[in-house]
Amino acid sequence: MPTPYDLQLAQRQSAAEKILADIPHASTMQWLPPAASSPSHYRTKAKFAIGGTAKHPTLGITGPAPTYAGVDLPHCLAHTDAIARCIEPLKEFIRSTGIEPYNIAKRSGELKQILVTQGSGEALMIRFVMRSKRELAKLRSRLPLLQSLIPALQVATVNILPIHAALVEGDEEIVITEQTTLPMLVGDVELHLGPRSFSQTNTGVASALYRQVTLWARESGASSLWDLYCGVGGFALHAALGGVERVSGVEISPEAIASAQRTAADAGVSDRVAFVAGDAAQWAFNQGIDATPEAIVVNPPRRGIGGAFAEWINDSHARYVIYSSCNPKSLARDLKRMPNYAPLQARLFDMFPHTEHMECAVLLEKLP
Repeated sequence: MPTPYDLQLAQRQSAAEKILADIPHASTMQWLPPAASSPSHYRTKAKFAIGGTAKHPTLGITGPAPTYAGVDLPHCLAHTDAIARCIEPLKEFIRSTGIEPYNIAKRSGELKQILVTQGSGEALMIRFVMRSKRELAKLRSRLPLLQSLIPALQVATVNILPIHAALVEGDEEIVITEQTTLPMLVGDVELHLGPRSFSQTNTGVASALYRQVTLWARESGASSLWDLYCGVGGFALHAALGGVERVSGVEISPEAIASAQRTAADAGVSDRVAFVAGDAAQWAFNQGIDATPEAIVVNPPRRGIGGAFAEWINDSHARYVIYSSCNPKSLARDLKRMPNYAPLQARLFDMFPHTEHMECAVLLEKLP
């Protein structure tokens, strides 16, 4: 973190260019200026490991073995001000409920983590990751107190993680507020974020990413587009609002798809964009090569889209492919399996200041 931010950004830009230097037709690729982040207070998501005791809780990270004692992080420069302001009220809430933090060494206690997400303005979603439902009734009954301590709270949930494992969350989510989704303005669309829906950690840079992909889609002249691994529909909705006539979004999470459909209705584009819950690659395989649209957007997890899907896209009839990746190494690996496409433009989006992580997007065009 002591490294000047401009130098950090230049280092990540150089690293991204080096990683993608040997993809097919790299000589045709133009690097656009990187999308910079605010150097501090940029992170709109936080995971607080809970330690200590119900009377003296800690919110931060887990310390080293053998005790795994909780370590407070009350002044993290990455968190937004809205998230930082809720730390002390959350401690007061834990003290008032008497719910014991989970002790990793002893495998006792209930409250494992608190996950906080900031949406539009200073609106917050707070998720309590618990060992069991034992304290669920107490959390429900104390909800008015939590809302008085944190007026920005809009969505509160209890997530159940019963196993002793280094996981962020479990499979069961119980919403305890009347409101079930968090409004989040990203780019030019206010999305509806469900408790287990993916969102970027840096909303400001994510907005730049959505607008760049929208610009590429609009300038391509494509009338049809698939947004694969679409999450809550950010790229698909931007494309539809940007003029693409027929858009399909595919995401494996039914909850995320329901949120995307709600946003499409709110934005008045339900007649132009259809969302499907399913595995993105398998869905594309099922449509068949002849059904491919004029443009495909992929935004996969860090592992990338994989060899079989990359080769399928390589043989497809899509004129343009836009690949958004949080892992340039898997991006390069996938693009090497797509020699029928030439990269036209690429851009670094500095989603993760003070780390070596990089988000890149590449616009590719099918060779004649």
